Amino acid sequence: MAADARGQMSNGRDPLEARQRAQEHARQIPKFGAYALALVDRIEVGFSNAKHRQQRRNTLTTYCQPIWTRRIDEVDTKGVLDCLTPIWTLKPETASRVRGRIERVLNAAKAERLRSGENPAAWRGHLDATLPRPNSLSRGHHAALPYLELPTFMDQLRKRAGVAARGLEFVILTATRTSEALNATWNEFDLEAAVWTIPAARMKARVEHRVPLSRRAMKILRELERDRESEGYVFAGQRERSPLSNMALLMMLRRMKRGDITAHGFRSSFSDWASEVSSFSGELRETALAHTIQNKAERG
Repeated sequence: MAADARGQMSNGRDPLEARQRAQEHARQIPKFGAYALALVDRIEVGFSNAKHRQQRRNTLTTYCQPIWTRRIDEVDTKGVLDCLTPIWTLKPETASRVRGRIERVLNAAKAERLRSGENPAAWRGHLDATLPRPNSLSRGHHAALPYLELPTFMDQLRKRAGVAARGLEFVILTATRTSEALNATWNEFDLEAAVWTIPAARMKARVEHRVPLSRRAMKILRELERDRESEGYVFAGQRERSPLSNMALLMMLRRMKRGDITAHGFRSSFSDWASEVSSFSGELRETALAHTIQNKAERG
């Protein structure tokens, strides 16, 4: 400290004045909790509904107590782990969301020059070396397939013929809810742009959801388009003018001797893959799952 003070004096600066400025700057840096809630207030226009806004506040308030009163620039890996470790294996889905929300808060603080350095809540290349992969892939009643087993499963599924097989594959590829995919009609698709727009009336959050379609998803649609009936259901059932039923997908899984998992559970598989392997942010993962619908500017 003495050497630093002498260095400042040799450059014509007053060490006492510099220390006072540093102290004043520190007093202006907000605590994590206050900053997190203020951030939610600023960006909540992009959240799908009031329930989701309150859930975001509740999860931050409930699980981030170890860092709640710490200055935003002082939050470190140990503090993040203190928040996550108690729930990491007991509540894997909640823990994953909490981690993503902490990551976004700290990214916002860095963008506003309130902190610097790497994000201590980042998963890939950081927390993945410290925390075990969530060992529970069951979310409520929707048992899921571990994402490491997906390549083999998809290969087996693609060898099966029929609308049920293509419907299940499409559900997996788009990470959508089963009802959203099976009730899709041809007029929801822009095949030239490779975009599927699900109207708000069919979404759980009652907000329009756009799904960019992969090459394989487009190939499935092109195959089904040969037998399409005007603007009817893409995945038509056996009964006239009715969609494929959820039971058809369940029976497909049973025929593949995978009655231990559900079609809806593949959303959990996607969530775990996105959290643990991909470089995409938690916010983007939530958007893809239609948990948090971004505003029009962010969607664009």
